[in-house]
Amino acid sequence: MSLDRVRRLLADLGDPQDAIAPAIHVAGTNGKGSTVACLRAMAEAAGLRVHAYTSPHLVRFNERIRVAGELVADNALAAILEEVERVNASRPITFFEVTTVAAFLAFARNPADLVLLEVGMGGRLDATNVVARPLVSVVTPVSFDHMEYLGDTLALIAAEKAGILRAEVPVVVAPQHPEAAAAIAARAVALGAPVFRHGTEWSYAPSARGFSYRGVAAREMPGPALAGPHQVANAATAVAAAEMLPGRLRLPDAAIAAGVAGAKWPARLQRLSRGPLVDALPPGCELWLDGGHNEDGARAIAAWARSLGDGVPLDIVVALRSTKRAEPILAALAPVARRIACAGNPADHLALPPARLAEAARGAGIADVREAPDVAAALRQLDAPRRVLVCGSLYLAGAVLAENG
Repeated sequence: MSLDRVRRLLADLGDPQDAIAPAIHVAGTNGKGSTVACLRAMAEAAGLRVHAYTSPHLVRFNERIRVAGELVADNALAAILEEVERVNASRPITFFEVTTVAAFLAFARNPADLVLLEVGMGGRLDATNVVARPLVSVVTPVSFDHMEYLGDTLALIAAEKAGILRAEVPVVVAPQHPEAAAAIAARAVALGAPVFRHGTEWSYAPSARGFSYRGVAAREMPGPALAGPHQVANAATAVAAAEMLPGRLRLPDAAIAAGVAGAKWPARLQRLSRGPLVDALPPGCELWLDGGHNEDGARAIAAWARSLGDGVPLDIVVALRSTKRAEPILAALAPVARRIACAGNPADHLALPPARLAEAARGAGIADVREAPDVAAALRQLDAPRRVLVCGSLYLAGAVLAENG
């Protein structure tokens, strides 16, 4: 991991990262994409032209690069990628670095008011971390993920995420474990970055109509369009970031509320309403999809299931990558799962074998455990379910969306 390759390539292309519109840079483990989706919806509701860079994609590569509100067109994407490859001239480079450089080129060549940059992994050595001075830095909740690269404690992981902080650039800090919060605060103090922390400078609380927010201003906000109690925290983090925008980019109150209520972000507790996978289930059965792939993601799913409060049992189809810790993820899901079908993901060479997943599920105390080669087969194994959730990986979520049309 290094910024040397991406800096070299950007320099050879004329440093397009220095020519993009003012940026909000978002790092963290969970909630980055949802926070970016809320910010984009807010800014667009205010009439701003917004570029956004997110990862990974679910179905089409173009999803990663959104130019002025639209997915980058195939011909424009192909031309930019060809230019990047030609200039790179077969020197060592990673997939994500090429993708990031292509995004900077697209953003530099198309006028906009605001750029939203989502970190891929970590922060300090992430390819996006070449923007000299963003408007705002944001750190969403930090938890255990990519430990082989980022460290095996929350403090180490949070320190890597906090690598995006810049001197005198305000940083919005979402709800954090105490270890992570301390590491982020230490980095901010060392740099002289103004800190806007959940629980200190800003806070939120669920309300009858959505949530109450207290920060620079006191606001009564609508409920987020995205499902799950954790999305209230993500929406509130986006509100906090919006409050940090200066001058002409300051968003009207109505636009902030409209963004919270209207943000869309696929595969985050998304209910699938039609398609072959939905049709394969009994009439009236709900099919949900979530890309959660770590312990905190699993806890968020469990909190959502409890929040429904309607007594409908939940069956879960799960597929995980071999790079993830299956046991704690399944232990978090166990209290809300009537049964679990452990599926393979043939499209992912890193998918954990169903038998290994099933062993971990039984170890987590789940009595009814099934095994299946893929999601479609897993759904067929469930006996007249009323509510099914497919989860465990964004790669899996993309495959499910593609298969379901």
